[in-house]
Amino acid sequence: MKKQGILLGVLALLALAGCSAHTQTAVPASQIKPQVQVTEPASDSGSLTIYSPLPESETSLYCSAFHKDAGIDVECIYVSAGETVARLAAEQDAPKASVLLGGSADNYVQMRKDGLLEPYQSAELTDVPEAYLDVYGVWNPIYIGAICFVCNEDWFAQTGTPLPQCWDDLLSPALAGQVVLTSPETSGTAYTILATLVQLRGETAAWDYLRALDQNIGQYTKASTQSVDLVKTGDYAVGVVFYHDGRRAMLDGYPVSLHIPEDGTGYEIGACALIRGGLREEQQNARQFINWMTSPRGQECYIEAKSCRLPANSMARAADGLPALQDMNLIAYDLEWAGRNRSRLVDTFLHEVRGEP
Repeated sequence: MKKQGILLGVLALLALAGCSAHTQTAVPASQIKPQVQVTEPASDSGSLTIYSPLPESETSLYCSAFHKDAGIDVECIYVSAGETVARLAAEQDAPKASVLLGGSADNYVQMRKDGLLEPYQSAELTDVPEAYLDVYGVWNPIYIGAICFVCNEDWFAQTGTPLPQCWDDLLSPALAGQVVLTSPETSGTAYTILATLVQLRGETAAWDYLRALDQNIGQYTKASTQSVDLVKTGDYAVGVVFYHDGRRAMLDGYPVSLHIPEDGTGYEIGACALIRGGLREEQQNARQFINWMTSPRGQECYIEAKSCRLPANSMARAADGLPALQDMNLIAYDLEWAGRNRSRLVDTFLHEVRGEP
């Protein structure tokens, strides 16, 4: 009954968020073609090559479970979210992988615009709320994640500093040098944070805020999981991460707590997609993997992986103890806008905040 209650809570917010999360009109899943016709070989090899920004501890479990179900060997190569576009562009004439797994749909919007992805929609998307579908039929939603603050409780208890509850709390002089953040140049998490602040405050106020926050930053990391690692061990007091990344540290017994910004937070729709021109001998396997990853079977692997991701498929069970999304103050996050403006905002961040030419 507890799991059913959590799932019902998630479904309720997914329906609610669907009314406001995007400015474009979503297309019903029934109107999205389940796949795009392509010329394929009569049979695939028994292998599949994937690029993914997700932690290896997760991807190895997903690939092993898929191999057990489908008998297909999967090689998963780590590529950070910030490096994905450049890598796929560099390999455009001769891709070295067939599927991109994980990372925010913001990135996929840009890659779609650049012609780096192949349209394909899994039949399993009939069980995904329409607000979380790709209206262009390119990427497939597989999880939802909200931005939060991960805090080392020992540090806050020892210093008597109040735990941050809103974005401006991170500007406290008590947190000078104690905030760790990823860089949007390399991290999809950081770009979601950047796009969230711009949409929440407007560009001028967002740059003012980020310049002020930079004064409290002790380190910019390459990936969100690195920020969590530095906070959970007490190297820094607080990091800004996706809830599922911070939650895993809690499950592992570290003295951390998670706090959703009360004044509004952004979220990601995690996705997967076919890489345009991917390895010809892997095309059937690539589609089979995406079908599997969008199914309840694939997304319930989040529980075993302790990834704490919220499944996009409404029929998949979620892990115990996750907060209901309707209890979070989610902004009306426009991922299409975020995707279109990614390069500009990242360049502006590096210039305005980091002082790079």
